[in-house]
Amino acid sequence: MKTVSIAMLGSGFVAEFYMQGLRDVAGQQVAVNYSRSPAHAREFAERWDIPESTSNLAKAIARDDIELFIIALPNEAHLPVSLELSRARRNQVCTKPLARSRAEARQMLQAAVKSGVLHGYAETEVFAPAVVKAKETIDPGGVGRVIWVRSRESHSGPHSAHFWDIEKTGGGAMNDLAPHCIEAARYFFGKQDRVSEVMAWLGTLVHGKRTSGEDNALLVMKMSGGGIAHCELSWTTKGGLDLRNEIHGSEGSIFTDVTRGTPIQAFTTRSAGYVVEKADIDFGWTRPLPEEAFTYGYQAEMRHFVECVRAGQTPRESYADGYAVNCVIEAGYASARTGRWTRVKY
Repeated sequence: MKTVSIAMLGSGFVAEFYMQGLRDVAGQQVAVNYSRSPAHAREFAERWDIPESTSNLAKAIARDDIELFIIALPNEAHLPVSLELSRARRNQVCTKPLARSRAEARQMLQAAVKSGVLHGYAETEVFAPAVVKAKETIDPGGVGRVIWVRSRESHSGPHSAHFWDIEKTGGGAMNDLAPHCIEAARYFFGKQDRVSEVMAWLGTLVHGKRTSGEDNALLVMKMSGGGIAHCELSWTTKGGLDLRNEIHGSEGSIFTDVTRGTPIQAFTTRSAGYVVEKADIDFGWTRPLPEEAFTYGYQAEMRHFVECVRAGQTPRESYADGYAVNCVIEAGYASARTGRWTRVKY
């Protein structure tokens, strides 16, 4: 088996999860870590036994032995880094959201397509085993025609300071969390069934001193085929990450719940250590989540992208999907400003 050489661009939260996902993927090696901070790059490389670290992006991109660049950087860095990779004709995968706006996402997509190399959109939700199994139930007609999808993504707030600055990120809770729910809806309905119109409500209910963006949002999506999907998004709910989907069809329903329906529950009077992403406490009654990276879909998506590089195949999630998600989000913000249904412009 040919070993795929990888450059991990970023040393923060999502890069840690990507490394956890890659840990169980055969036939790959992360050869270099890039971080804008030399100290962070060194620490990350030491922690994950990566041979080289650098804070020189141009040097990393110039390496001719790297076959896949994974963009795990803050939102404001996605566009410039992706464009540099496209100019150098490098295979690239980018975390969600693809960009801070529809216009930025379009630039990334066009440049990547023009470069003629692989571009993958790292949306974990549609690689999560529970979600993939739901899709496998839908495809042969298990629930009949999908007519309604409800998704929830919530926690008590971002872990890193830059998330609170909407000038850097592109938006608040909707921009941060809706990509998961939007792509889940597109996956369950089928990507040919486009989101045609949206209605959104935004509110800053708790974190007004920390951000000028929304900390809660509701997004309703009309599908072109007549179905409906809605997303519940929050940076103010306690108890750790809440990640759920409901798929209702003409002949049945499916429910996924990977963080509240864990196979283990514990009551401890002392710290239980790490429990689950965004957990607010680590004692008392807790629901630890085993194999988080596997459960959330990090392992499956990383395996998929590595295999696509090795085989020269097109990923099932590409920048075209990331662009579609950015289009829906932008329409959502327009709807929140006007209080009206807004058509999605692709």
